[in-house]
Amino acid sequence: METPWPGVHWTAASLTRYWCLFFIKGGLAGAAVYVAYDQGLLGSGTEGAEALKKAQEALPPAIQEWTNYLGWEVRAAQLPTPPKIDFSISNSWNKGVHKVMSALSAAPSRACEYTEEGWKYVKDLVK
Repeated sequence: METPWPGVHWTAASLTRYWCLFFIKGGLAGAAVYVAYDQGLLGSGTEGAEALKKAQEALPPAIQEWTNYLGWEVRAAQLPTPPKIDFSISNSWNKGVHKVMSALSAAPSRACEYTEEGWKYVKDLVK
């Protein structure tokens, strides 16, 4: 099988490995998106804030359970307290989303403007 890269030859084993890795990575990415959606992280800002609070409440007991399972001796006093967040993550996220969406909505008109400027520049050079 020919490849666009000189000197690279695909074998059945390398193609199989390539596609297996592709599907494994795609499956992991899909699972991550599903879990984020299922936990409410892809919903509104309030749903995301609630999911963050749930995670902060569930993390210390989970750490204690795993340390007991692994046989490590960790007392609750040894675990650091989670840091207090003073700014709204949902507002920061929403501002970022608005900025990106406004840039994407302005992109076609900006591309037309830049194209016109480029053609004018080229026409002036040719004269």
